[in-house]
Amino acid sequence: MVPRVMPRVFITANAGVRYGLMLLLLTCLAACSPKFERPNLTVVGIEMQGGNFLQQNFLVKFQVQNPNDRALPVSGLHAELNVGGQRIASGVSNRAFVVPPMGQSEFDMTISANVAMALLQLANRHADSVDYDVTGAASLDLPFLHDLPFHQTGSLSLNSLTH
Repeated sequence: MVPRVMPRVFITANAGVRYGLMLLLLTCLAACSPKFERPNLTVVGIEMQGGNFLQQNFLVKFQVQNPNDRALPVSGLHAELNVGGQRIASGVSNRAFVVPPMGQSEFDMTISANVAMALLQLANRHADSVDYDVTGAASLDLPFLHDLPFHQTGSLSLNSLTH
């Protein structure tokens, strides 16, 4: 007579315990993760710094409002401006700063633009306004959020530029 081998029930039970512990750990991590509201990033000023017909440099001032109860360490930023569907300006900055909890900070960065080409393109349009959008992201030094993307859109009245 051949001896019968008993099934190993403890392997299945052990795997179930492991899965249960992993589920419990993931639930605890989700419950303990910090509540974080996205900061607001807005353009508050633009100043011409110089340039020539083909390239102009602008100093763009941004304001970051932090609605959270912890500091927001920003390690850099990149941005791009599109007018009428065409990219006319872009820039990057690796200057680090910290936005205080429940506070705001302003910082500036230089962007390079080709406004002459944009004006030539706009001259060929027979519209009263042109659409624009600003896109980019702030690089954050946080373990749970590395990039804070932003995208603002609007319309610029061409009639207001000629008056």
